[in-house]
Amino acid sequence: MVTSSSVPRLVIAAPSSGSGKTTVATGLMAAFAERGLAVSPHKAGPDYIDPGYHALATGRPGRNLDAFMCGPELVAPLFAHGAAGCDLAVVEGVMGLYDGAAGRGELASTAQVAKLLRAPVVLVVDASSQSRSVAALVHGFASFDPQVRLGGVILNKVGSDRHEAMLREALEEAGTPVLGVLRRAPQVATPSRHLGLVPVAERRADALAAVAALADQVRSGCDLDALLALARTAPPLTGGAWSAEAALAAVPMRPASAGGNPAGRGGGPLIAVAGGPAFTFSYAEHAELLRAAGAEVVTFDPLHDEALPEGTTGLVIGGGFPEVYAPELSANEPLRAAVAAFAAAGGPVAAECAGLLYLARSLDGKPMCGVLDADARMSERLTLGYREAVAVSDSPLAAAGTRLRGHEFHRTVVEPGAGAAPAWGFTHPERRVEGFVRGNVHASYLHTHWAAQPSVAARFAAAAADFAAAGR
Repeated sequence: MVTSSSVPRLVIAAPSSGSGKTTVATGLMAAFAERGLAVSPHKAGPDYIDPGYHALATGRPGRNLDAFMCGPELVAPLFAHGAAGCDLAVVEGVMGLYDGAAGRGELASTAQVAKLLRAPVVLVVDASSQSRSVAALVHGFASFDPQVRLGGVILNKVGSDRHEAMLREALEEAGTPVLGVLRRAPQVATPSRHLGLVPVAERRADALAAVAALADQVRSGCDLDALLALARTAPPLTGGAWSAEAALAAVPMRPASAGGNPAGRGGGPLIAVAGGPAFTFSYAEHAELLRAAGAEVVTFDPLHDEALPEGTTGLVIGGGFPEVYAPELSANEPLRAAVAAFAAAGGPVAAECAGLLYLARSLDGKPMCGVLDADARMSERLTLGYREAVAVSDSPLAAAGTRLRGHEFHRTVVEPGAGAAPAWGFTHPERRVEGFVRGNVHASYLHTHWAAQPSVAARFAAAAADFAAAGR
């Protein structure tokens, strides 16, 4: 019997960004799923958007494996959790194979994830401007770290039969198996904008068609049998799978106030999570942790729903692209008023990045919820990178002094950048305060992964239960 620790697996990597990892990884996931295999999709690093395409390809939640935010020790357990019951796992890498957190060596690199998973690597090479030199390139990547097992290459953007023959001849001399050859195919390219691919939720019908086209391209150009055989060479992992219940069991739980939650339909606090096209960024483990903490989790769409779900006692507004939908979000005045009233009544609110913008007074001049005395606008400057942070103020998410790691990724500015009670103080790579804690509201640009700090979910669920018990 295949257990979660022995699931066949591949890591899809590349020499650099833009080589075609997402094309190949998503196409492989879809092609193998079409064969009837249960495919577990994973993404190295903090990216939220690619996992949406992975989920379309496989019918399973796309999950992230981030050794910076969660620590190397959680990579294999989180993988085993996501891959439980599957026939194959495909992990899409991040940036170039050996690129990781700046100044931290291999930390959070695709190579580190591959080593932690004991998984063979398939290198996707953009061959559009080279022939025999491809052998030197691949040899360098294969020999740079002997602990990284390069199982073969997939050549992308190959121009012709003659070009393919030259590439194959060079790699045959180098002893590296060619597991696939993909020709230039702009018709299956997925659209992108300032922060990467356009999320699935914004273009679902087109995204389904794009994933189907990627599956066709990969099926016709790759040796699926050889790739599956390579995946099956991955040895079993040691240790068990992560579980939300076990993670919370290790957290000292603060009991909620007496009285239960009369509003929650399932008997626990009801936490409403923003979704829809404007709020697409979330990690699957967040909802799993909240449910394990006794909460009921319900999704709502701020673009269309004019009220919060009935009985809401906690509100989570994650990341996404509200700047794209600022007019529509602003036009939904009933929901903006409901969010403001909920926050004013002391309801616990956790807002990350897009959520921060939505809670501001305005976004690009359009009225938002007005929960925060701040205004947001688009900027020419991209803010991007890992952060080490400490909670500055007590909030529904964390007690002051709590330390964690996160990630910033935005091309907007909020003015002021921090309130009288800031959310976080960044300690690396720069020192500054950021975000807002106001009443029971925590709003910040920082994306966090709660599996690394399950006390966040426990504390938020308890705050939601307290709010319900108070009868507000």
